[in-house]
Amino acid sequence: MGTRREPTARQLRLAVELRRLRDAAGLTAREAAALLGVSNVQISQIEAGLSGVSEQRLRRLASHYACTDDEFINALVAMATDRTRGWWEEYRGLLPTSFLDLSELDHHSRLQYHVAIMYVPGLLQTEDYARAVFSDRIPELTADELELRVRHRMARRAIIEGPTPTPVEVVIHESALRIRVSNRAASRTQLDRILELSEADHLTVRVIPFDLDGFSRAGSAMTYVGGSVPKLDTVVRDAPHGTVFIDSEAQLSAFRTLFRKVEAVALDPERSRDFINRLTKEL
Repeated sequence: MGTRREPTARQLRLAVELRRLRDAAGLTAREAAALLGVSNVQISQIEAGLSGVSEQRLRRLASHYACTDDEFINALVAMATDRTRGWWEEYRGLLPTSFLDLSELDHHSRLQYHVAIMYVPGLLQTEDYARAVFSDRIPELTADELELRVRHRMARRAIIEGPTPTPVEVVIHESALRIRVSNRAASRTQLDRILELSEADHLTVRVIPFDLDGFSRAGSAMTYVGGSVPKLDTVVRDAPHGTVFIDSEAQLSAFRTLFRKVEAVALDPERSRDFINRLTKEL
């Protein structure tokens, strides 16, 4: 297999998991290479995501690492042998790679949990809302760059609008519902869109109102994406330098707990819809 110049986040995740398995087995890269009958360089490239790995070699590595979790191994094999070229490939070279990585993560997700404090989650955004959000970028985007980002965001909605939609749970703070990123009409359309989506069986929306006592998790905005097996879950967070993908077992456990705590204090789905309905009437 050839060497990659820029591995995707999915390819890097596979590399990280293989390195974690080796570390857990207490083997060095040189020892793993000897067991596989390849060079130390090849193992290093595989564990850096710079080179792919065949199903046969991956299963041999898992055996040498004494990994007996067949479901996890099969999931890694699926990642290693996946040749999907999704709709996001048309944006390669046009948008930052994090946009493509997020789309690929969406495509393979088995569930998603969102906590939104300041903005409506991207999957739920209308075109006008998304355009207003991207228009506020500093430095300012060109007209072409802006439209590319809006188009990409609208295409991401396929996972909740397609024939086999991904289950999604969303907790939105009242601030995200009230902030007018554009104008009154766009805000009303956005709230109507959330209400429409909340009626779907696969999408649950809960609201955290301003007058809730004891809500101290204003910095909890996140997207939790379920992988094909729980060990391959990922948390996505926005940072000043771009999108951050979090996948360590300890942090995943912490974010799962965080989501459940935030969810527990939010209004139930029916009361949340009533709450959003009242907001639309105020506009």
